[in-house]
Amino acid sequence: MANSTTHPDNTRSSNGPGVEMRWPAAVLWRTDEPPVRKITTTDVWEALAQGFDDFRAIPTHAFFICLIYPVAGLVLYRLSFGYEMLPLLYPLVAGFALLGPFIAIGLYELSRRREQDPNVSPMRAFDVMHRPSFGAICRLGLLLAAIFVAWLYAANLIYLQIFGNAVPPPAEFINQVTTTAKGTQLIIVGNVVGFLFAAFVLVISVVSFPMLVDRNVSAATAVRTSVRAAIENPIPIALWGLIVAFSLLIGAVPLLVGLALVLPVLGHATWHLYRKLVVPE
Repeated sequence: MANSTTHPDNTRSSNGPGVEMRWPAAVLWRTDEPPVRKITTTDVWEALAQGFDDFRAIPTHAFFICLIYPVAGLVLYRLSFGYEMLPLLYPLVAGFALLGPFIAIGLYELSRRREQDPNVSPMRAFDVMHRPSFGAICRLGLLLAAIFVAWLYAANLIYLQIFGNAVPPPAEFINQVTTTAKGTQLIIVGNVVGFLFAAFVLVISVVSFPMLVDRNVSAATAVRTSVRAAIENPIPIALWGLIVAFSLLIGAVPLLVGLALVLPVLGHATWHLYRKLVVPE
């Protein structure tokens, strides 16, 4: 069980047991790593409000439009030559939840700088490339990319196992998925598997990427701290995961245009959630 200490700001933090513990506890817990706080669901909503405030002060939706629509254009272009990509449209959109923590690193940098200068320029987002832990950020980003590819492979495999190789035209495909027993099976199995991927990424990244932007630590330290924060705050972290999932779903409905607003708000909010979860240096 974690040892608790009270800091001057009266927030309760949790330090893991020391390295003298046996495996696997010794693999996860380090006494010299940043302690994490216990937070409440109120803190989660407050972080979301602070993220929206950052977005209003530093609007970056144009950047995300430039990021999202070339990808969407490539997918539509590929669909014009056949319907093989059709079963992967939903997994692709859902995959934003897997890649989002890495895509948002520039937003963490902007929120970090805005704490020091309210008039920070959006261009300062690129300063993240000069952070001491940028190499660790890229390595962890590659891990998320590998998880994203694994998710697409799993989603495609699930479709093939249920419906086979043939992919019908869009109208028939939608009818097949929404009105048949096989479609119901696809929705249930696909979403359960997708939930497992998303939950894993949430646990390892809710703190890790903002921490790597903020401090000169290793990727392993950042991931361990993220896992500790999730273990200590299961309900607030679960709420944050639901907020992310629901926001991405709503943002994707109007031809993905809403994602250009949703992604930056969630990115800034993640920074403020990190500030609440991890005791400052």
